[in-house]
Amino acid sequence: MGDRALAGYTVGVTAERRREELGAALERHGAHVLYGPAMRIVPLADDAQLRDATRRCLAAPLDYVIATTAVGFRGWLEAAGGWGLGAPLHAAIDAAQLYARGPKVRGAVRASELRDAWSPPSESTAEILEQLLETVPLAGRRIAIQLHGEPLPELVDALRGAGAEIIEVPVYRWAPPEDEQPLHRLIEATAESTLHCVTFTSAPAATNFLRTAARLGRDVKVRAALKSTVLAAAVGPVAAGPLLRADIPVAQPDRHRLGALVNEVVRRLPTHRSPTA
Repeated sequence: MGDRALAGYTVGVTAERRREELGAALERHGAHVLYGPAMRIVPLADDAQLRDATRRCLAAPLDYVIATTAVGFRGWLEAAGGWGLGAPLHAAIDAAQLYARGPKVRGAVRASELRDAWSPPSESTAEILEQLLETVPLAGRRIAIQLHGEPLPELVDALRGAGAEIIEVPVYRWAPPEDEQPLHRLIEATAESTLHCVTFTSAPAATNFLRTAARLGRDVKVRAALKSTVLAAAVGPVAAGPLLRADIPVAQPDRHRLGALVNEVVRRLPTHRSPTA
């Protein structure tokens, strides 16, 4: 049993992946959980784009590989294995300098018996970009970037502008949930402040939460609630980014893990609003 610190509070969960784990952890602290997945991951294991990008990676030696998500990096290696390209891709990545965006990605890299050369403390692709631009000449370098479901134009354009050849590797994509009604209910509860907190574990989910609120004509009330009565909590700076760009304050844990996110909600929510307010 948990400490019941969240008894009387309703907390929204926008995650699709690991939503049961996050919800169960919140419930152990006494919270009532309202689920409204904002996005879903669509694997691209059979997608021609992924296979073509993989073949481009094998056409000549790679200088750098940027891995942005653990699930995406594992999925890339698994898809390559299914095409009979697993060993060549593993060797190509092993011969390159591999930058892992955060501890979860680094764990996936090492579990694959590969070595990461560097990982940014902030888990930010912006910091990876800064590191590359400041430490090495990039003209003529071949860089593979494993995408995390959405394009990374700022990273890609900056590296291309520095003269690098960029191979974008689209391992999966984000898509709206098949059933949007739970998300609509979560947005309505946020707009009316009938819940106390909304949690976010990915940037695409935060983006689509705000985008769907706008499509429903509830964006003004949703943004006002998230700036006052409803606490927005994100697992880390990447997930918080779309909210912060909308001038919405976001509670974030020091460690970017689901358990730390739950602890941050437990710590912050009782000081943000009483359960009966």
